[in-house]
Amino acid sequence: MDRVDFKPTVFTQLTRGDTDEAADAYAAAPLLNCLLRELAEPTGQPGVHRLGASGRLLRVRGTRRPFRPEAHTGGAWHRLTHPELVALTAEELLRFTGVANTGLPVEMTDSRDVVAALLRARARTAPPADPYLRSEQSLIMGHPYHPAPKTRGGGPAADWLPYAPEAYTRFPLELLAVREDAVVEEGDTTALDAAGQAPPGYRLLPAHPWQLALTGARPAIRDAFADGRLLRLGPTARPYWPTAAVRTLYAPEDDLFVKFSLDVRITNDIRRLWKHDLLKMRATDAATAAAFAALPGPAAWLSDRGYRTADFAFEELAVLVRDGLRDHLVPGATPLLAAALVEGFDGSPLDRLTDPAAWWTAYLHRVVPPVLEAFARHGVVVEAHLQNTLVAVDGDGMPVQALFRDAEGVKLLPGVTRAAGWERLVYCLVVNHLAELAALLAERFPGTDPWPAVRQELHRQGSDHDLPEIAALLSSPTLPGKTNLLLRWTDADGADARYAPLPNPLTGA
Repeated sequence: MDRVDFKPTVFTQLTRGDTDEAADAYAAAPLLNCLLRELAEPTGQPGVHRLGASGRLLRVRGTRRPFRPEAHTGGAWHRLTHPELVALTAEELLRFTGVANTGLPVEMTDSRDVVAALLRARARTAPPADPYLRSEQSLIMGHPYHPAPKTRGGGPAADWLPYAPEAYTRFPLELLAVREDAVVEEGDTTALDAAGQAPPGYRLLPAHPWQLALTGARPAIRDAFADGRLLRLGPTARPYWPTAAVRTLYAPEDDLFVKFSLDVRITNDIRRLWKHDLLKMRATDAATAAAFAALPGPAAWLSDRGYRTADFAFEELAVLVRDGLRDHLVPGATPLLAAALVEGFDGSPLDRLTDPAAWWTAYLHRVVPPVLEAFARHGVVVEAHLQNTLVAVDGDGMPVQALFRDAEGVKLLPGVTRAAGWERLVYCLVVNHLAELAALLAERFPGTDPWPAVRQELHRQGSDHDLPEIAALLSSPTLPGKTNLLLRWTDADGADARYAPLPNPLTGA
């Protein structure tokens, strides 16, 4: 069994130990991050925070990944179990909002139980040999500021574990055939036709086996199987590897990504390929691809080429085709998921560093300019958070390229206002992405201050691209922090982001 040892330098699995203890720790860290960010304020005592609605005192160890929560009760500190932490959070949210919610505590508990199942599965399974796949499948904790980052819809582990990237899985797709008069598609989906052989009068439609289990008995799909509009052809010959997004899979031999609907809540949303998103996806992707093609430097956009589905189950059976990696990578580079650098994985280039300065400068020079240039020159707001960014490194582990993905999260001006687009860009790039890596570097290399280098890179980009927003960003006392805890408690739409002001480390850099 795996155990988490919370040392000052890194939050990671270090020794063999108790799985339940490790799961509690992994699940508590992001929940505490949300609680402290959104509903508490520091008291001036180390690790002690006051909850705003109840006035209760909460004490934690650690900063970047808090652990060992304690509540001050009856004149003494009481160690909180995970169920007690969930109950305290729910009570505080009820007091703060005046709104009851019975669903989110269930999600928090499910997220913790998912982590326990993942740890048990990993203990008996070898990770992928390929460093890229290993990075995609490394995220045990997940989003560091979400109250239930690993929830899988509350179903039994047997339903979802065979398809969980964190369990080092790979599996074949279910290959369906859709009668030609029922096919709906847009863009370039020809890569799907290589997955097998469709009968005459039909087109191939790969399906995620978990999604098919969730939706296959629904009347529209059941009737299509019955009347011959939809056929089962069996599994694909090759397995596909689930990436960190769970519903996006990679076929290394074909160098192809495919993205599916999943009628399961993961973090803030039910992860369907919604019809309204698919209908605008081609235009969004084309604008983003054109912007990246016009940018200087090696940055790349992984294009969402097209989608295919059936008219009787447009969202349930949709599959989206995304560019692979090889045609975009600079020669000799190895892509790695940025989120995996923060959480840690075997083979991370950060493990080789003794002085992070040159590595961090190279990282910033590859990641920051393309995001800001796409905004300044082309009005494209890339969702450059940790899970949508790949950083390619050379043989010495130095960053040489950034690759970005997921047209669904892209916003275009003037479809959103410039102010709203900029706020989203700052949250995704600075708060969700750079701040997390900066905190990790400061933790692993005591005495290091990563923020002057960030300020310098932003200042340079502001000067190069006449971005007045940069000067305001560098002088603002606050940054926008997404309030995922309150968003989920009030059951707001996942795309309806709300932000809380966070202290801006750039002002003192």
